[in-house]
Amino acid sequence: MEVRTENKMGTMPINKLLVNISLPMVVSMLVQALYNIVDSIFVAQIDEYALTAVSLAFPLQNFMIAVAAGTGVGINALLSKRLGEKRFEEVDRVANTAVFLAAANYLAFLLIGVCFSGLYFQLQTDIPEIIAYGKTYMLICTAASFGMYGQFCFERLLQATGRTVCTMITQTTGAVINIIFDPILIFGLFGFPKMGIAGAAVATVLGQIVAMLYGFYYNQKKNTDVHLSWGWIRPDGQTIRQVYAIAVPAILMQSIGSVMTFFMNKILLGFTSTAAAVFGVFFKLQSFIFMPVFGMNNGLIPIVAYNFGAGHKDRIMKVMKSSMIAAVVLMLLGLLTAEVMPEGLLMLFNASGQMIEIGVPALRILSLCYIFAGISIVASGVFQGLGKSVYSLVLSIIRQLVILLPAAYLLSLTGQLEAVWFSFPLAELAALVVTIFYLRRVQKNLSGMIESRT
Repeated sequence: MEVRTENKMGTMPINKLLVNISLPMVVSMLVQALYNIVDSIFVAQIDEYALTAVSLAFPLQNFMIAVAAGTGVGINALLSKRLGEKRFEEVDRVANTAVFLAAANYLAFLLIGVCFSGLYFQLQTDIPEIIAYGKTYMLICTAASFGMYGQFCFERLLQATGRTVCTMITQTTGAVINIIFDPILIFGLFGFPKMGIAGAAVATVLGQIVAMLYGFYYNQKKNTDVHLSWGWIRPDGQTIRQVYAIAVPAILMQSIGSVMTFFMNKILLGFTSTAAAVFGVFFKLQSFIFMPVFGMNNGLIPIVAYNFGAGHKDRIMKVMKSSMIAAVVLMLLGLLTAEVMPEGLLMLFNASGQMIEIGVPALRILSLCYIFAGISIVASGVFQGLGKSVYSLVLSIIRQLVILLPAAYLLSLTGQLEAVWFSFPLAELAALVVTIFYLRRVQKNLSGMIESRT
């Protein structure tokens, strides 16, 4: 029987462990967020229609990421739990099944992109320029999305075993390539052809492909906890069921964001296309605040899952408390920034006078949701690490479907665009109430969950 040393997730002091695992992911997520902002800044230089097209593309892109990231959550939690239980043959089975699932997900979205990219934008707007920009952008992003699915797969294998420095390198490298090639391919610099919005898409997939290759290399050379083998890369029904028992709620949770954004864009386009562009800018700016918290959350999930598998209740409680404190501090910094300098943030995106007029009050109102969001995000990570992803799903449904969209629609009937923005902090407050209820339930039942784990 193969002997492997105890993983640091079961032995290192909790605060040190959280920093050790999460900090590299926080750094890489910040670079990713910087890419998101820079990408939109360059696209905005084409014209406002191009910026609006990228904003309208966000729901479909977010759905693609939801499938990749949600599957990754299932892989991450299951693999970390098996490591904690010392079931090493199953660790390898989970890792190789992850590669198969990445390939299957890519083929599904290749088909969607080829067949439905044009129809997707026609359902949202009748402005020909936006439809043309959007179809071009999405066709490239879906057709070459094997890079994104491969990147998520290999990075989650590294994260699940605590090798987050490697994921920092892969994500940072991919994002930097993105940032470098964005202006080169959009504007035709250094002898490259001027590709416009197609150049933004090509730069995106190029960075993802390079990150995927780095992730594969690090798993082969640095990750001694898992062993990838072509002979093992095949569907394993039991493993797939176990992965998606955790992943499906996570996928649905993030996919709900795509549904919300799609219908919110429809509501905003009823006022003006500039409102949809402002909403897209808000999401790009928000990512710079949320991404560090999500990075910390990506480190939190394997720590919780490992210690759940190993039966260490005290370590689970400590890492949850430390993560929540850090998340609240980050969110307060984001709120302060949005309240103090909204016009300066909008000017990064070549904002017109109308965009400034709409965007300044929008950013100040929308950022109020930061007050409540930090605790909910960390709680979702804890639920996923404990195999209670359905709690996270319920939170997202309440936040984005039960409260947000109906509130936004009803407020839009006032004819006042500013009223619509208040639906976001209202929905986040409702989600916080439900989060506290679920947290108390988990804390009360954690000992029993550990005793009955399988």
